[in-house]
Amino acid sequence: METRKIVLTVLVMLAASALVAGTSLLAKALGTEALGPALHPFQITAGRYIFALIALLMATAIIRPRFTKPALRLHFGRAAAGSFGVTCMFAASALIPLADATAISMLNPIIAMVLAIPLLKETVGPRRWVAAVLSIIGALLLIRPGFSSFQPAALIALLGAVILAFEIIMVKLLSGREGTIQILLFSNGFGTLFTGSIALFIWVAPTPAQWLALVGIGLLMVAAQVLFLFAIRRGDASFVAPLFYATLVFAALYDFAIFHVRPSAISLAGAGIIMLGAVIIAWSEKRRQPKGL
Repeated sequence: METRKIVLTVLVMLAASALVAGTSLLAKALGTEALGPALHPFQITAGRYIFALIALLMATAIIRPRFTKPALRLHFGRAAAGSFGVTCMFAASALIPLADATAISMLNPIIAMVLAIPLLKETVGPRRWVAAVLSIIGALLLIRPGFSSFQPAALIALLGAVILAFEIIMVKLLSGREGTIQILLFSNGFGTLFTGSIALFIWVAPTPAQWLALVGIGLLMVAAQVLFLFAIRRGDASFVAPLFYATLVFAALYDFAIFHVRPSAISLAGAGIIMLGAVIIAWSEKRRQPKGL
């Protein structure tokens, strides 16, 4: 890769990471009493999907992409997994340090790797298993089972990571047959139906600041997805993917700046080990690629 291309790719990926961490920050503000009475996690997720869908519909009207016959069952399953997984992550963000919740949520690629063995018939080499073990160790440090500082809410984040891993599997099945805009439209459309129908029963009138935060979550997530796709298309996945773990750094900075939460040494160690596992997987992917690609 040319130096200018590398710099642009890095900057775009860091921007995507900052935006994703921003959605977690807004979810934490909405799930606590920072902007008004705390909102239910499903109401927050509904806002994320509704406003993301509006933004995507506007983009679709301008771009006018070509659509193909959709795999509705996969879209339905992907949206269900995404909806419940994201809700778990938003709930955890309000209960434990933002960096901890973010780090645990980033276990989903590792879990998806394991799930791909029986579901997609993929093979996993020794380096990937080492990465998986490291990530489990990192997660245990963040959850701290058996310690006086045990974080029960971290189990909610872990559940979210497991559910989102199933979403990754379904995205892999969809990506080979449908376009990006089509996948995002169905994902956010079904997600709006799922979370919106549940949110109707626990809806609380948001304050003006909360409305802005709900809009912000949807728009930031769409923008992050666009930037992520931009970076992936201009750089090797093995180079770009580890950069996404900068989300952990931004989450910790946001949590400290807004909520004055300092990450503990154990949290830093756990997050660092999970990031090391991600780097090993990226390195493994690079070695698996045929030379010259």
